[in-house]
Amino acid sequence: MENVTANSFPKTLQQAIVYFADPNNALNFMIGIRWPNGITCPRCESDQHTFISTRRTWQCKACKKMFTVKVGTVMEDSPIGLDKWLCAMWMICNAKNGVSSYEIHRAIGITQKSAWFLLLRIRLAMQNGTFETMSGTVECDETFIGGKAKNMHAKDRAEKIQGRGAVGKAIVMGVLERNEEKGASQMNATVITDRTADTLQEQIFSNVEEGSEVMTDDWAGYQGIDAIYTHSVVNHSQGEYVNGKTHTNGAENFWTLFKRCINGTYVSVEEAHLFRYVDEQEFRFNERKGKDKDRFVKVAVNISDKRLTYKQLIDRGDSLMPRRGRLPKLYGKDKDQTDAPAT
Repeated sequence: MENVTANSFPKTLQQAIVYFADPNNALNFMIGIRWPNGITCPRCESDQHTFISTRRTWQCKACKKMFTVKVGTVMEDSPIGLDKWLCAMWMICNAKNGVSSYEIHRAIGITQKSAWFLLLRIRLAMQNGTFETMSGTVECDETFIGGKAKNMHAKDRAEKIQGRGAVGKAIVMGVLERNEEKGASQMNATVITDRTADTLQEQIFSNVEEGSEVMTDDWAGYQGIDAIYTHSVVNHSQGEYVNGKTHTNGAENFWTLFKRCINGTYVSVEEAHLFRYVDEQEFRFNERKGKDKDRFVKVAVNISDKRLTYKQLIDRGDSLMPRRGRLPKLYGKDKDQTDAPAT
């Protein structure tokens, strides 16, 4: 794997398409990713097995079951070839504004339904999943995600838009750690249910080390964290956006990129899947200093021990959002989604 990466591993999408079109290259790459210390059965972890080259599968001598390189990953039970999986993975983790299922459908020659299912499983692999807390100088901010009032029918606007227009929209909170030396700030964004002090401060307490310098706007939900953090406030309500080093412009930059992705590429996102799109944008933002192949390999390494079925995706139960909570009905059907079974 090291020799392949150093000498001939692709560096661009065009090279990746050519490289992974060879079934041996695709299989050897996934073997190196999944089993760097030797192939083992994903069910019983035995290293005694027989490789069936005509089917590119293994038969475990211990549990007598067949397995492929896809078993135990987000690709499990997918009839789509590794060449298409890996090219789609390269595309989504390196496209600055995201890639729609329709574009994947046209680019790699699968149905749009399958492309939608494939992309959501790749987004699962893009989840950060880290328990590391942030420190130093940290910005905290939140934003609303939802349709604009001017684009709604008058009847829908009267029902959904109240007050300043935030009612009925999803809320995403971001905690950004500045890295002023290297300029590579890191974002941890989460879909939340409300903007109350309990919700906002719970996110801060769980993601930011005590004693850090926390910068927020003047929203009342952030009041009261002064006992644990050095709290600096920029007063947006009075037109103040920068006060010395105090600002939330780093977080605002992330929201701009995220909304450009939603509005320009995906057009409409169903509320139950919003956290998956947040994970996608968070990954690209945090890995923006790396090279295309580095981002690709990082996602590929993260596909193991994760499973997402089509039934789970279309289920509207609480199991949809295990780490984000549920949101109220906001938008209606996602343009990027269909309810017919993927093929």
